[in-house]
Amino acid sequence: MPPPARRREQRPGVAHFLGKRLLNKLFEFIRSVYVAVLFVLLEALAVSYYARSSYYTEARLLARSNRVIGGAHALFGGVRRYFGLERENRLLLERIAQLEERLSGYVEAETAARLDSYMQELGEPKFRFITASVVANTVNRPRNLITINRGRRNGVVPDMAVLSPDGAMVGYVVDCTDRYAVVLSVLHTSFRASGKLAGGDYLGSVYWDGNDPHTVMLGDLSKYAEPREGQEVVTTGFSQYFPEGVRIGWVESAELNEVRTGYTVRVRLAAEMSSLTEVLLVENRDRLEIESLQRSERVRQQIRPD
Repeated sequence: MPPPARRREQRPGVAHFLGKRLLNKLFEFIRSVYVAVLFVLLEALAVSYYARSSYYTEARLLARSNRVIGGAHALFGGVRRYFGLERENRLLLERIAQLEERLSGYVEAETAARLDSYMQELGEPKFRFITASVVANTVNRPRNLITINRGRRNGVVPDMAVLSPDGAMVGYVVDCTDRYAVVLSVLHTSFRASGKLAGGDYLGSVYWDGNDPHTVMLGDLSKYAEPREGQEVVTTGFSQYFPEGVRIGWVESAELNEVRTGYTVRVRLAAEMSSLTEVLLVENRDRLEIESLQRSERVRQQIRPD
């Protein structure tokens, strides 16, 4: 029984000791900071007295305090905006994507409208032009094709010539739907066209040998043509696809055949086939009439053997 009684007598002594120690710590803290606290209180009193000394000083202090508070609000607002930049950037990118999509449609429509207006001002020329964008293209196969975003509803028909934006040979249309068309690329082993050296009269056959996607061949060129490196090669106008004078490229090298009767010329293409994004389609309005005439019965009678 005595030990429990002693424990009850010790508890108030421990609590008293702890409370006294806490009070001592508090007094020590106040003693260490009372100068600063007193300074702040005196400053507050001085400012309050100064503010009430006249209406002018009160107005100036109010303006200064508003400026400080406004600056603090601006600072915190800037911090909030900074942490919200990621969301704002994402919204801006989405908006830019929408505007770019609309802009591409407007540019496409404007280009088509300008071209139609230009052609109407010229009247009814021999050649009709249509602009188109490339949606698919290959250059690393023996038989390369190009798909464009224009079709029958835009006036595209088979056998239309296809040129690069600067007017260089690209290929010709082989088939089309209402909205799209497929082009036989100049980099197709079945491609054939008629070409010549610029300023000359000797003709040759343009084809691709399936090797270098930057060059084509001009074969069966007369030995009297005397091709020179860097000389321009153009279409003759005898082709059913291309107008006369369309740039094909430039002479890179030339060799006489084994019997020395003609040249085989390697021509560096003027069109950069691997980076085509836009093309021009050209239709010879007289082509159907000429072909119909060539297939007429009277013409057939003249070419039939006796």
